[in-house]
Amino acid sequence: MDISGLNSIVGLTGLTGTSSTQNSALSHLSEEDITSIYSAYNDTLSSISGISDEVSGDFSSILDSMMTSLNETNTLQNQAEAAAIEFALGESTNTHDLLIAQTKANTALQYTVAVRDKLIEAYQQIMQMQI
Repeated sequence: MDISGLNSIVGLTGLTGTSSTQNSALSHLSEEDITSIYSAYNDTLSSISGISDEVSGDFSSILDSMMTSLNETNTLQNQAEAAAIEFALGESTNTHDLLIAQTKANTALQYTVAVRDKLIEAYQQIMQMQI
């Protein structure tokens, strides 16, 4: 399975790293797995882009949108943790589901951190303005 298409997802640099173990594990991803990863990426991206599309919106709508993104990230993190625990306890033997859950959570977290960094950068620029 060709995973080179995942390079287009900004922030998923770990998917095509130099580790041969990692590459061999990812080479077994099915079309469904890759589709699921793309879906998580697009969902996260649409959540984040929804914030920037609300230029005319008031602060409360932007805050609500950001809180929704944070809640989604938290949910994905919890699902990944639950999948890891199930795998560790032997309740699940499917490593693909574990990888997908962890990748979704990682992608959502990376984009949440990117948005946070941009908000901090914008705040710092506002604070440096001369009045």
